[in-house]
Parts: sequence; C-alpha cells; structure tokens
Amino acid sequence: MAVESMRGSLLVATPALVEPTFARTVILLLEHSADDGALGVIVNRPTAAPLSDVVPAVEEIATEPRVLFDGGPVSRTTAIALGAVGPGAPAEGWSPVVPPLVTVDLDHDPALLAAALRSLRVFAGYAGWSPGQLEGEIAEGSWYVVDSLPDDPFVPDPSRLRTSVLRRQGWPLAAAAHSPSDPTLN
Repeated sequence: MAVESMRGSLLVATPALVEPTFARTVILLLEHSADDGALGVIVNRPTAAPLSDVVPAVEEIATEPRVLFDGGPVSRTTAIALGAVGPGAPAEGWSPVVPPLVTVDLDHDPALLAAALRSLRVFAGYAGWSPGQLEGEIAEGSWYVVDSLPDDPFVPDPSRLRTSVLRRQGWPLAAAAHSPSDPTLN
C-alpha cells in the first residue's frame, strides 16, 4: 500500500503527547515519503535570540517576531529558512515545499530574496522521522494531521497558533484547542 505524502501538512500535538520536546507543538512537514521518512520544523516556538545575532543578512526581510525559532531537536546548529513567495517570484534562492511555501537559501543575495518573498522565518534544527516512524506516532494518537494555510508558519503570535489551527478544524478536533497542558488534570 502506497503512503500518501503529507508534505505541506501540519502536525499538531494531541493532548496525549506530553513529552516536553513536542508537547503542544505545531510542525510544518517540509518533506515526507515512504522511502525517506519525514522532516519538518516546529512553527510555534520562537526563541529569545534576535535574528540579527544569528543571520543578520535576512533580519530586515524576516517576518515579526524577528527571532530565531526552535525548529526541533535534530541538528540544532543547522538553520532552515522557510518563506512564502509572492506571485510571479523568480525561482532563485529557494526550493518549493507546497505553493506558496518554500525553503530559502540563506546564502542567496538578500536583495533578491526580498523581491521574491512575502514572509520569512528561520529555524534552528528540525524534527525528523525515519520511514514509517511518523505514521506509527499518528496511529498511536500523538499527532493530528491537518491542512496548513499559507500564513500558518508566519503568524504574528506563534503562541496562539495551535489553538487557532485546532479551532478551525471543527468537532472533535476543535475541542482539543483548549485542552489543559496536562490532560490528567481535566
């Protein structure tokens, strides 16, 4: 049986996922295949590190808040830039994820990036799964898989993203939007 790609989807941690690394996270899947597994970035965990201290070349074109985001526990010294391209943007300095979302080459000319991008965030590290691992976590109830909207990774207040994404899903996922951090206290 072929596994349908979830590339571009959001993984939203269910109330049952209490492990601190991923509890209450929202992850945008940048890659997903049966053969290679999955890779994504946590889009709702800004850090206190100003982007100007980490990658000053793109700080001016980054979306507020202009801080480094905690993308996940794997390769924390690796920066992954996620952007949204405008219509008719020249295809230089970025690779498509799902329209309009792209991964951005941080070594590309910032002026050319500024002309192509309408949003940009930079993440330290990523979340990764070996083939079949993510599907197993979904089956055991750790993640909700939902469609993403183009602006989800770039919302001004990332702390509200999980609630917002779940509320727009309708029943029964909307009920999880206001679940307590520790479901045993409910």
